[in-house]
Amino acid sequence: MFFYNIIRYFFSNIKSMFIVFMNIFSKRETLLYPEKKVNIPPRYRGRIILTRDSNGEERCVSCGLCAVVCPVGCISLQKKEGKNGRWYPKFFRINFSRCIFCGLCEESCPTTAIQMTRDFEMSEYKRTDLVYEKKDLLISGPGKNHKYNFYEKSGKINIFKKNNKNIKRKIVDTKKILP
Repeated sequence: MFFYNIIRYFFSNIKSMFIVFMNIFSKRETLLYPEKKVNIPPRYRGRIILTRDSNGEERCVSCGLCAVVCPVGCISLQKKEGKNGRWYPKFFRINFSRCIFCGLCEESCPTTAIQMTRDFEMSEYKRTDLVYEKKDLLISGPGKNHKYNFYEKSGKINIFKKNNKNIKRKIVDTKKILP
């Protein structure tokens, strides 16, 4: 039994050395990251952004669903009502040092205001620099859904039209868009 184990270990080591020798000339799996960019899958969930609708107004209505559904509690916001009755976040804050990029906030957002980009290069030296405020998150464009406007789809735009006569928008019959 003793000699059997010695022979078995010897051939096991020879086999391991052969495998290592065969991989010496194979292509590298490790990329030199900063010099060579990583190929990211199309559905990658990276940095969170806030978008605007097609009229250039904030899409977020401060419903708070994103903060409620977040499993780590990294989103905080406070609602404020504008002069025309439209809700918007007074402040919207995401702590990216706690965010796990699960995407539940994007899925729960009824207005598609929260969207996840493919940006993952967010390293900072200070942890406090990873707390992004509304001004850091809000972009000037509509993001993925260009034509979607929550207030038009929900029929809420009619109420705004009564309050502000200068707004001329298409009135949507909400009964026709029901499934």
